[in-house]
Amino acid sequence: MSSLVAGIDSSTQSCKVVIRDAETGAMVRSGQASHPSGTEVHPDHWWDALLEAADKAGGLEDVEAVAVGGQQHGLVALDSSGEVIRPSLLWNDTRSAKAAAQLTEELQGTGQDGADLSWASETGSLLVPSITVTKLRWLVDNEPDHAAAIAAVALPHDWLTWRLLGAPDLDALVTDRSDASGTGYFDPGGNRYRRDLLAMALRRDDVEDIVLPRVLGPAESAGHAAEAGLPSSAVVGPGAGDNAAAALGLGMGAGDLTISIGTSAVVSAVAAEPVQDSSGTINGFADATGQFLPLVVMLNGSRVLDATAAALDVDHEALADLALEAEAGAGGLTFVPYLDGERVPDLPESTGSLLGITRDNLTPPNIARAAVEGILCGLSRGMDALSEHGVPMETVHLIGGGARSRAVQQIAPVVFGQSVSVPPAGEYVADGMARQAAWVLAGTEAPPTWSEQEPGSHVSGEHREHIRATFDARADLVASRT
Repeated sequence: MSSLVAGIDSSTQSCKVVIRDAETGAMVRSGQASHPSGTEVHPDHWWDALLEAADKAGGLEDVEAVAVGGQQHGLVALDSSGEVIRPSLLWNDTRSAKAAAQLTEELQGTGQDGADLSWASETGSLLVPSITVTKLRWLVDNEPDHAAAIAAVALPHDWLTWRLLGAPDLDALVTDRSDASGTGYFDPGGNRYRRDLLAMALRRDDVEDIVLPRVLGPAESAGHAAEAGLPSSAVVGPGAGDNAAAALGLGMGAGDLTISIGTSAVVSAVAAEPVQDSSGTINGFADATGQFLPLVVMLNGSRVLDATAAALDVDHEALADLALEAEAGAGGLTFVPYLDGERVPDLPESTGSLLGITRDNLTPPNIARAAVEGILCGLSRGMDALSEHGVPMETVHLIGGGARSRAVQQIAPVVFGQSVSVPPAGEYVADGMARQAAWVLAGTEAPPTWSEQEPGSHVSGEHREHIRATFDARADLVASRT
């Protein structure tokens, strides 16, 4: 009888559990449960959703290995008894914008070798409010009693993995390179924590006493399960950040570029060497296989489509129809979609803008088209940034909830200037973690090669360079006024 493995995706909006055959990758069963909305959530809600999703998936009693993928950057602060000190500040909580600016200024200077110091040079990423270390500084300045009580700092997937292990002592906390890369106090190139940066954020000299999760290798076991109905013989994998987990689920390799349009919008690619971008556009993260996953993350993804559909009083199918009814360029309308502030560019206090309005072009089809083009233009800028840093991109994969829109699929090649591959809809984060669990179980040097998924569709279209040119000019104007 084949072994079964479970992959868990604890995302911003929900928890998904998939159970697959460890040898073939065939789907056996799955389940899902919702998370509360908001930009701060108590981790107990994630645990409750994991248990509910596992129950809906038929339970985990017959599973031999499990791994957790999670939303990145969320701050889980624990006291000396392992209790959660306050609800987790999530990646999309921008209240730490001031803290990001403070920390950026405090680190600026020249190192001993004469090179300029910056968060990008030290950790691979410039600071924006989503990064965990900024939330620690916010805690120091706004909730000093909570900050003083910190005995351990974990990320969402770290905490859930720890709960699966039975929540033993704090020294049992583990993480992986991909998720640690998003903390702001981990150097993915050197594979080490930067406790000096942690001390700067917390304004504390005793940070050596603070427990940071042990960074496991890509297929290193975290231990054996003790909760969630798993058998005590089940091994627990290191887990990963959501983007790295999705890359593993897609089987990404050199030359593959993935564009994910979910709550956020992400451009990512696999690279053999770390990427440092002094502009801050690219986050030089690690991946879940021992390589690197440079990526560009924007706060505004599919929720731009949600808001536009609501404003036009239509559903998503009708929104796609409207967008495809309009001509490329939306009659001169440009939608700069910074509805929730923005991460790239770093404009946490910005708002969205609809520019170029005339009496003739202010129509529902043009508004719908401009919304789609606005998201895609921001992603196209991210593609350019990766290309400028030598990251190869031969194939562009389009995934995520927003990628299911016919309008997004058909307009993407027009904006990007190259065809896109649209894989079948799937739970790529959870699938990646199931693949990691099978890897840990097998103890092999490389992750298992599962049967190829159904082929996706390829979409091409005539490149319209003026769409990007107009968007760039107007987006830069918005940025200069923010």
